[in-house]
Amino acid sequence: MNALSLGKKPSAKPTKKLETFTNPCTSRDFHIQMQIPEFTCLCPKTGQPDFATLYLDYIPNKKCVELKSLKLYIWSFRDEGCFHEAVTNRILDDLVKATEPRFMRLRAEFFVRGGVFTNVVVEHKKKGWKPEPTIDLTQFSKQSNTRS
Repeated sequence: MNALSLGKKPSAKPTKKLETFTNPCTSRDFHIQMQIPEFTCLCPKTGQPDFATLYLDYIPNKKCVELKSLKLYIWSFRDEGCFHEAVTNRILDDLVKATEPRFMRLRAEFFVRGGVFTNVVVEHKKKGWKPEPTIDLTQFSKQSNTRS
């Protein structure tokens, strides 16, 4: 089989540019949650790869982050030497700058290095924004969707 018949070389390239789109429902708070299991950067001391799963939670204001641009942005760290704490804060800062959310939290769970797991959690709250109170639905009895 000819190698050319397997497909073309991918044209996507990593980038630091984050694209956004208009929040479709600015009248209410809603929670967007993303899990990014393939984050990679390099250890700034050894040059060895560091792997992490990123958990992004945010409540948008006027803009949401576009997923393809987020993927290419995350990919852009693959060949950069970064301390876990610094890269987690930088990603949050860049996302906040691009989207200006009401609330955003980024949790980075790095895989073991030297016998140590590292988790870094960073947050941003828009000045003056207050979350809606949580409604506890556990006080209501559960109903079955079958008849007995």
